[in-house]
Amino acid sequence: MNKGILYALGAYGLWGLLPVYWKWLQHVPAPELLSHRIVWSCVALLAVIFFMRRWPAFRAAVFQPRVLKVYFFAAVLIGLNWLTYVWAVNAGHIVETSLGYFINPLLSVLLGVIFLRERLRLWQWAACGLAAVGVLYLTVAYGALPWIALTLAGTFGVYGLVKKLAPLGSLEGLTLETAILFLPALGYLFLVESGGQAAFLHTSPLSDVLLIGAGLATTVPLLLFASGVQRIPLSVIGLLQYIAPTIQFFLGVFVYSEPFPPERLIGFAIVWAALLLFGAEGVLNYRRQQTAAA
Repeated sequence: MNKGILYALGAYGLWGLLPVYWKWLQHVPAPELLSHRIVWSCVALLAVIFFMRRWPAFRAAVFQPRVLKVYFFAAVLIGLNWLTYVWAVNAGHIVETSLGYFINPLLSVLLGVIFLRERLRLWQWAACGLAAVGVLYLTVAYGALPWIALTLAGTFGVYGLVKKLAPLGSLEGLTLETAILFLPALGYLFLVESGGQAAFLHTSPLSDVLLIGAGLATTVPLLLFASGVQRIPLSVIGLLQYIAPTIQFFLGVFVYSEPFPPERLIGFAIVWAALLLFGAEGVLNYRRQQTAAA
């Protein structure tokens, strides 16, 4: 098997299993858990940049005002996304988080149309419309917007748009984003420690190790993804990206026994149909382009 596919499978597999990691830390309040993820991720990412000998180039790039402005916005978006995600997982909403990442690719396409003036083909519009019907159905069935899914899809979709326009690579960019959030996160950890509410060093050695390991839980899949995306076409990445939310969905329903009544199944089925339509249209269009080029 292509090494790039193995790297991508590893990345999406780990992202899919990430709820299990956060569940082990469900005794830690979401803001404190987020702060530890930011702090230890920043430490781990800086170490990776140092050992890969990218430090001089990274240091020269990050002190440009335009770069800092772009990545400050990206840092706010990824921080909000991470906070929503860890809170939702530990509050018993893994299934809804998976819905957010199922919706995300279609929302990203719409953002490209709005902000980058990209054009959609007819069946791509149909897929986006079908996904909107699914979200509307879930809203009517439950009497409220699936706000967790929409927040995750929205923050990550806009984050992806910002990153598309950003000047740094994925590794350097995430390092700068966590560095921007580092001092607020560290300040919050000192605040909860001084108030006697901190979990770190006050619960169990395993909990402490897991909190520190949040940095590796963030950086390892990122590095696998970065290695994979360099070796395989984006069309393959586009298909593999559904592995993570699928794993999350099955974890929520079959491992953590989250409620999944028929009404929710219907809404999810409509979104899944939209994704199948979108993927099939993309594959057929790719084949047409290959045939025309031959």
